[in-house]
Amino acid sequence: MSTLTADHLSALAQQGIELPSWAFGNSGTRFRVFATPGTPRDPFEKIADAAQVNAFTALAPSVALHIPWDKVDDYAALRTYAEDLGVSLGTINSNTFQDEDYKFGALTHHDERIRRKAIDHHLECIDIMDATGSRDLKIWLAEGSNYPGQNDMRGRQDRLQDSLQQIYARLGQSQRLVLEYKFFEPSFYHTDVPDWGTSYAQVAALGDRALVCLDTGHHAPGTNIEFIVMQLLRLGKLGSFDFNSRFYADDDLIVGSADPFQLFRIVLEVIRGGGLNNPDVAFMLDQCHNIEDKIPGQIRSVLNVQEMTARALLVDREALTAAQTANDVLAANGILMDAFYTDVRPQLAQWREERGLAADPLAAYLASGYQQQIADARVGGTQAGWGA
Repeated sequence: MSTLTADHLSALAQQGIELPSWAFGNSGTRFRVFATPGTPRDPFEKIADAAQVNAFTALAPSVALHIPWDKVDDYAALRTYAEDLGVSLGTINSNTFQDEDYKFGALTHHDERIRRKAIDHHLECIDIMDATGSRDLKIWLAEGSNYPGQNDMRGRQDRLQDSLQQIYARLGQSQRLVLEYKFFEPSFYHTDVPDWGTSYAQVAALGDRALVCLDTGHHAPGTNIEFIVMQLLRLGKLGSFDFNSRFYADDDLIVGSADPFQLFRIVLEVIRGGGLNNPDVAFMLDQCHNIEDKIPGQIRSVLNVQEMTARALLVDREALTAAQTANDVLAANGILMDAFYTDVRPQLAQWREERGLAADPLAAYLASGYQQQIADARVGGTQAGWGA
């Protein structure tokens, strides 16, 4: 099978990938954050830029917010502004990794005052969700220790569960908690939520509306990420993705840029497990554009996900199952490789034109003049970046 069918194109037309507001701010390395002309100065300008990605790709219908980076006085007004631009406000991401009080932990801290402060921050995030219409509260914790003996690891897990129970109890009936994991950084001896198993154990104790968030850059080298995707889908606990790409660690690069075959394999398991266009599994980007322009970077990312989804849909499932049943190793692998090597870009370009989109969304955006427009208009004020 080498041509996308009407059913394949219908599935692709339903695909939606949430954009992270912070991807439109200034980013950089551990040594410097780099400024670029036209960088948004507030959440409204971030949403305006995100809406451009959706306008040219029809792939990015929602924008995730990060609190307190995206705090505003009137969230209802922010929601209306987004909807007027054709996008909605999506996942609310908490932040307990930049406040001085959280140096030695937040939801796991032994000091009840600090732990209470961290819990209350998440309750505030849920209040914001109520105003924005957001479904998911995403929690990533930069918590752990650097030296053996520094902390009681078991006590920290107990306090984490207690904190999460208090947060979960505040959720509305249509809202969810998704717990992200990361195997290291900034804690290097132990991390409180280092892997999918720990995240699963914590959320399984909370209830049905607590799930795992899988960030594709948060694994040790050599980890079979698609196996984790399969297992979490099988267990009904995969709540969301944070798509990015990495060469070494949590590089947060454009998804598919380092290992497009890995992205293909991940999407293949998503399709196999019923996760494609499943409202219970949220596709989202989590990227920091350090040296490239932000809007083109996000356009490239969503198109990469779309292309690998199209290739994965081309896998002949009937033939693959037959080869697997017959233990025909080379035939089974060949079926996957044939789909992966199929160049779907010409057919996708034609399909976009049939839908009233540009055949090449990135070229169309660059020709639109929007990049120069925001560079000329956004002069003065403080550009958004890490921490703002």
